[in-house]
Amino acid sequence: MSHTLAAQASHLLEVKHSRFLVAAAPVASPEDALAFLADVADPAATHNCWAYRIGAEYRSSDDGEPAGTAGRPILAAIDGQGYDQVMVVVTRWYGGIKLGAGGLVRAYGGAAAECLRLAERRPLIVMRTLELAAPFEDLGAVHAALAGFGAEKLDESFDEHGARLRLRLPAEQGDALKIHLRDATRNRVRWSGPEPDA
Repeated sequence: MSHTLAAQASHLLEVKHSRFLVAAAPVASPEDALAFLADVADPAATHNCWAYRIGAEYRSSDDGEPAGTAGRPILAAIDGQGYDQVMVVVTRWYGGIKLGAGGLVRAYGGAAAECLRLAERRPLIVMRTLELAAPFEDLGAVHAALAGFGAEKLDESFDEHGARLRLRLPAEQGDALKIHLRDATRNRVRWSGPEPDA
């Protein structure tokens, strides 16, 4: 199971008089990631290097450091710690001593990994949306079951046959809810929309 950050986190590392300040945050979209970058980047710093991972989408930037010495090690730290939906910005203030390519990789990657290792994490729950149709006489059983399976009612409409509900719930609860309602309603509930949400 993937995890994301429970809250923003930070970590400070000093290597040969250069300071590396890590700022990490949970993000739901590339736009959120770039907004976080705009919030925490220090224009007075030497470099603001970053990376994010949001599902299959990822990006990184060396922000002027030699190619591959900052953004990719930060992304590797995110992946190595098992995170998803996370943005990490490492801001560097140059201390006058060159670190070399290997030193930069270790400093950026190590600072990011340590920040993520120490941060509080929470499981990333994959949600899915389901639609069901139920006769009027079964609506009590349907509504009674929703909370027990972590389902949120997004929409409800009625016609002469009963009600149609659109639900959002943790993906792993979908089959259990279907079985429960099959048994509770003598298989009168009809389902559609098995797609997991992105």
